[in-house]
Amino acid sequence: MYVCSCFGITEKQVKEHADAGACTPRQIASACKAGTDCGSCVRRIQAILGRGSCPRRELVDKGEPALSGLSGPPAAPVLRGLSEVA
Repeated sequence: MYVCSCFGITEKQVKEHADAGACTPRQIASACKAGTDCGSCVRRIQAILGRGSCPRRELVDKGEPALSGLSGPPAAPVLRGLSEVA
């Protein structure tokens, strides 16, 4: 059954993206564009995702920062005019 008729995305495809780690409608949209045109499928996507396992959501539900513990390079300074802002 189609979830997003604008882009021809099926319920099976949404579930596959969820199994691959997408746990919000925005992440589903990034993966396959569903929900980015008319938006009528967003509630259906939310229903499919339900409250399933999502590591970030579980952290937020516990009151912990969802982005803590992520490793990566430090953010680059923002240059405005001729001065550097840290």
